[in-house]
Amino acid sequence: MKEQRPAALRLEQVNKWYPGGVHAVQGVDLQVNPGEFLVFVGPSGCGKSTTLRMIAGLERVDEGMIYLDDQPLNGVAPKKRDMAMVFQNYALYPTMDVWHNLAFPLKMRRWPKEAIWQRVEEIAESLEITEFLQRRPGALSGG
Repeated sequence: MKEQRPAALRLEQVNKWYPGGVHAVQGVDLQVNPGEFLVFVGPSGCGKSTTLRMIAGLERVDEGMIYLDDQPLNGVAPKKRDMAMVFQNYALYPTMDVWHNLAFPLKMRRWPKEAIWQRVEEIAESLEITEFLQRRPGALSGG
């Protein structure tokens, strides 16, 4: 298993245009340091999802650069970026409890069981949701 460590993310003057001259993302400069937690909030159509999709490699950056640990991500395939996103309307497996929803992507990557247990516990503690690990999505409130 590859050692997991926090990474720094940096966007420099990132721009995205859509057909018809729509300037969806305008000159975004952003620095996210290792261990920081980032949330994008704003009105519909302001470029939140487009920015996240560019970071994940699902959208092409028309202008500017995206770096992960000072390595350029522009042009790197999404599957090679080792990233994930969580949107407001979450997509959880309703038949699994919170613990298994958190563990599922790690199981798919064939992580050792011990490492999965450790990582899920770390994530739950950092999100302050340890008391909800045995609940299914239907038993969680929206708050």
